[in-house]
Amino acid sequence: MPTQTFKLNGKSVTVDTDDDVRLLWVIRDLLGVTGPKYGCGINVCKACTSHINGKAFNPCSVRVCDVKPDDEVTTIEGLADGDELHPMQQAWIDRDVAQCGYCQPGQIMAAVAKVRQCQAEGRDVDEDAIEEIRNICRCGTYNRIREAIKAGAENM
Repeated sequence: MPTQTFKLNGKSVTVDTDDDVRLLWVIRDLLGVTGPKYGCGINVCKACTSHINGKAFNPCSVRVCDVKPDDEVTTIEGLADGDELHPMQQAWIDRDVAQCGYCQPGQIMAAVAKVRQCQAEGRDVDEDAIEEIRNICRCGTYNRIREAIKAGAENM
């Protein structure tokens, strides 16, 4: 069986698995990191949103063989700095965003990536920017999500 190596939440990991296994299954089932959620498996709901090299991506749609040894994959578990929550995570708590909570790790990871993108492009995290985030929340907490993104962006 082929060996796959990449960085996950700051640590190099190696797994023995077939090349065509989706990265989400490697992260969740083989490495036991369960923050990224399985929702649809076809890159639509985005419940699994994580970061690769600082940009949002959906590991349900990426084969593990397409991730290189020097690629840095970050999940919600790797977002905080030790015991200190990331500003976006804190904003989510402060605004009581989660209802069922299933999509929230992906929502937070998408929000952090969007804020970083806006900062790099020199634009505001306004309604238009937030509208570019396509993650689905089946509970419909979009108003609180928007409020939390704006609050988190102020502290990033």
